[in-house]
Amino acid sequence: MTLVACGETGAPDGAAGAAAGAGGEASPAAASEARWASVRRAVLDAADAADADLALSVWDANDLERFEVSRGAFTADTRVAVASASKFASGLVLFELIARGQLSLSSTTGEVLGWAGAHAAISLEQLLSFTSGLPRDTPCTATLITTLAACVDSIAELEPESPPGSVFDYGSTHLAVAARMAEVASGSSWAELFDEILRVPLGLPADVAYFTFPRRALGRTNPLAAGGLRASMNEYAPLLQLALHRGTRGALSVGTPELFDAQAVEPFDVAVGSSPMQSLGLPFRYGLTAWLECAEPRAGCSVVSSPGAFGFTPWLDRAAGYVAVLGMEVGPATDDTPSGVVAFAVELQQELEPLIRSALAP
Repeated sequence: MTLVACGETGAPDGAAGAAAGAGGEASPAAASEARWASVRRAVLDAADAADADLALSVWDANDLERFEVSRGAFTADTRVAVASASKFASGLVLFELIARGQLSLSSTTGEVLGWAGAHAAISLEQLLSFTSGLPRDTPCTATLITTLAACVDSIAELEPESPPGSVFDYGSTHLAVAARMAEVASGSSWAELFDEILRVPLGLPADVAYFTFPRRALGRTNPLAAGGLRASMNEYAPLLQLALHRGTRGALSVGTPELFDAQAVEPFDVAVGSSPMQSLGLPFRYGLTAWLECAEPRAGCSVVSSPGAFGFTPWLDRAAGYVAVLGMEVGPATDDTPSGVVAFAVELQQELEPLIRSALAP
């Protein structure tokens, strides 16, 4: 096992604790080491207990990396299937199409896709908040030998499970339909939209992309908008930074500040059907492609997150002014979800949040 840990300066632990200055005062590196010691200890203790290769990186409100620690072979540059962390990235693409006027939160499947009957009134806002009333997971979203268009056409034939805007059901169907609405409204494929809006402007490699089976990097004609992205922690961080700054990062602008404010609010007062967070005993509700980590989600939350099935867990905290990624890819090299990984990652994330806020405090 190899342990690598860096403090604010990026120096390894051995250098970080090197020396005190004249008169016995701690050096800046040693002070940084002390500031982040509880974060480092929590990560490595959890990783050792689970025998898991993983990493944590934290960037501040100026987009500067303040802390990084890793265990084993996993590093911040290891590209993996981020699973449901894809949902947050997909939200950014859709926010930009709304900003361009090609879609709106009130756009319906009837208007954009020509759906009829009970499904025609489903809005993009309901799709992004997983309250569409559609069956939450449909087999076609995980099928290689089809296209996103054909998959969504088949979803249109399914019986609704609840009226739109009445029940939250976490699953892949909602964003498959939303991604197809994006394709039809823009005239571009989902892959082209992701490249144009995010990947190319952020300077990310072409291998940062959506797949049907992301762990095997297979399937580009039926991209899984809810879980198909492959990226490293360092490649994913700019997406979080865009959201932290409500749609701006350097010269890049995506969406509008109002959309990022809306993302952090539960849009509908709904019953809860399938919720992995409630299965973990957490009360978190859902906004627009992000989990809301606060007691009053209808009023808005400063912390939003998007944990994935294989442990990759990104989040941002606007009140404390930082973004973080807990990176890992736990389980066999398939697209099956290993038992207990989400619980492990989310529980560690919850332990880390107050420790990071303390480390960043003036």
